[in-house]
Amino acid sequence: MITNVAEIRVRYAETDRMGVVYNGVYLAYFEVGRAEMLRAIGFPYKKLEEEGYLLPVRSAAIDYRAPAEYDDLLRVEARMEAMPTAKLRIDYRVVTGEKEAERLVATGHTEHAFVRAENLKPARPPAFFLELVEEYYKK
Repeated sequence: MITNVAEIRVRYAETDRMGVVYNGVYLAYFEVGRAEMLRAIGFPYKKLEEEGYLLPVRSAAIDYRAPAEYDDLLRVEARMEAMPTAKLRIDYRVVTGEKEAERLVATGHTEHAFVRAENLKPARPPAFFLELVEEYYKK
């Protein structure tokens, strides 16, 4: 399993009239978690694009557990629990507060398809990506 944690400070513009983070913003938080996880394993998303691949979102799910508010410091944990096949699933956990008193804000996942950039046709994950990911599963 590959896990990484990214921190995000809630901006005022991300909150709604009720003063809590607007529900759609969590997908952007998931994107930050996903990008930072790929960067942490030495494979930033930009490199995947440079190699001619894209990872469009096929599906997404979010469970809202508690509200996050302006200026909260959120930790977005992104986990890849299984080796990628033609698709890639990433699970997320968003928390706020100190470790001793952290509060679960949201959980969810995104599922992505590997596609070739030149024609947007489905593709198998590139070998260089699988080799890199496989190293983490051996640890």
